[in-house]
Amino acid sequence: MLPLLLCLGKLCSAGGVAAPPNIVVILADDLGRADYSAFGTPDLRTPHIDRLFSEGLTFQNFRANSCVCSPTRAALLTGCHPDRVGVPGVIREESPDNSWGYFTPFAPTLPEVLKAAGYHTAIIGKWHLGITSPNVPNERGFDTFHGFLGDMMDDYWTHLRNGQNFMRRNSEVVDPKGHATDLFTDWACEYIQERSQAKAPFFLYLAYNAPHDPVQPPAEWLDIVRKRQPGIPEKRAALVALIEHMDSGIGKVMEALKRSDQDQNTLVVFTSDNGGLLSSGANNGPWRSGKTHMYEGGLRVPCAARWPGHIPTRSRTLRNVLTMDLYPTLCEAAGARIPEGIDATTCLPALLGKPQVEMPRGQYFVRREGGPMYGGKTIEALISGDWKLVQDSPFAPLELYNLAQDPAEQNELSRKEPKAFKELSAELRRQVQRGGQSPWQAR
Repeated sequence: MLPLLLCLGKLCSAGGVAAPPNIVVILADDLGRADYSAFGTPDLRTPHIDRLFSEGLTFQNFRANSCVCSPTRAALLTGCHPDRVGVPGVIREESPDNSWGYFTPFAPTLPEVLKAAGYHTAIIGKWHLGITSPNVPNERGFDTFHGFLGDMMDDYWTHLRNGQNFMRRNSEVVDPKGHATDLFTDWACEYIQERSQAKAPFFLYLAYNAPHDPVQPPAEWLDIVRKRQPGIPEKRAALVALIEHMDSGIGKVMEALKRSDQDQNTLVVFTSDNGGLLSSGANNGPWRSGKTHMYEGGLRVPCAARWPGHIPTRSRTLRNVLTMDLYPTLCEAAGARIPEGIDATTCLPALLGKPQVEMPRGQYFVRREGGPMYGGKTIEALISGDWKLVQDSPFAPLELYNLAQDPAEQNELSRKEPKAFKELSAELRRQVQRGGQSPWQAR
C-alpha cells in the first residue's frame, strides 16, 4: 500500500532553476504513435504539435502505462503502476457492472504535491477516474475543474454519455454548446489568461477527448483534408481532420501562453494515453497493433517536452520512459517533494540535456477488462532490457519477443529462449502480486 505522507527529504533544485515554471501537460486521447506530421507521416498537417517537438525534446522510446485510458491517467497522476493505485482497467461508473477500477483515495496525486509547493492546479477536459466523491478532480488536488467526468462522449457536440451529462465546472453541472475540442481549448486559454495576473505558478492538465471515437471532426476541417488529398479513404480523412482540429487548439493554447507573457517560463509536455485505435484509421507507425493491445502499437505513444532556455531545441532521447515517470520529473522541475513509494523514475536530467544513467528496471503494463474476450481478467506485458513478455489475451499463452532484433514483434521466442522466458515470467508474477495488494473496487 502507498504511504499517506509525503517524504520529508530536501527539495529538488531542478538543475539550479531559480523560479519554478508553470507546467502544462497536454494529453491526447488515443493518438497514434505516428499521427503527427513531424514523425514523417505525409497525410496530415500538425504544425503546432510539430513545434513542440522541434522546440524541445522528442522521446524516442516513450510508452503509456497501459493500452487503454483510465490506467494511464492514474499512472500519470500518481507516479505508480496503475494497478497499485486501484486502476488496472477502464473505470465506467455510469455502468458499474462493467467498471474495472477504483482510484485509490489516499494515493498522493501530482496536483496535491504541486499545490504543497505553491502551485495553483487545474484540469481542463477529460477526467475518467471516477464520477463520485472522493474521486472527482476537486477532491484529488485540482483547484479548478472544467470538463468531462466520464469515460467517453457518445457525441462531440452533445457531450452526452449513455444519455447522461457529465460536463462540469467544478461541482456544477454545465451544458455548454460547441465541439468538445473547441470548448476544452477555449477553457484552457481562459485559465492561462486568468493565471497571468497571479504570482503563484500554475499546473494545467489539458486532457483532450480527441481523437477518441466517435470520430467527429467539424465539417470545415474535414473539407480541408478532402480537398488537400483527393482519394484519401473517408475513415482516415475523418481521423486526420479530428487530429488537425486538435492541433489547431494546441496552437491557440501556446499562443495564449505567449500573449500573456508566460511562454518562456512554462514547461509543456505533450503525449497520449495509449496507442491509436486501428479501427478508427490510426497510424501507429511500424509497430504492431494498437489501442487495447499489449503489443508495441498499443503502448508506444508520442511525447515531447518544451521549456525554453532549459530543454535544448531539436533534442532527442533514447531513454525508456513511461507516462508515470512524468510525475517525479515535473515534481523535480517544480522543486516539489516527491512522495515515497512511487514506482516512477525522474527523467529531468535527460530533459535538460544532461547525462543520466538509465538504471535497469522492468517496465510493466496491465489492463483488466470484462466482456467475453476478457471475462474480468487481465492482460499484461513486461519489458526488461531487450526482452518483452506479452499476454495479449487472458486465454492465450505468454509470448516472448526480442525488441532489439524484432521491434515489430513477429518472431515469438518463448521456446527458443527458455532462460529469458523464465526470468521475465517470474518478474511478471511479482508485479501481479504487488498490484494485487490494492483493491480495485469500491469497498
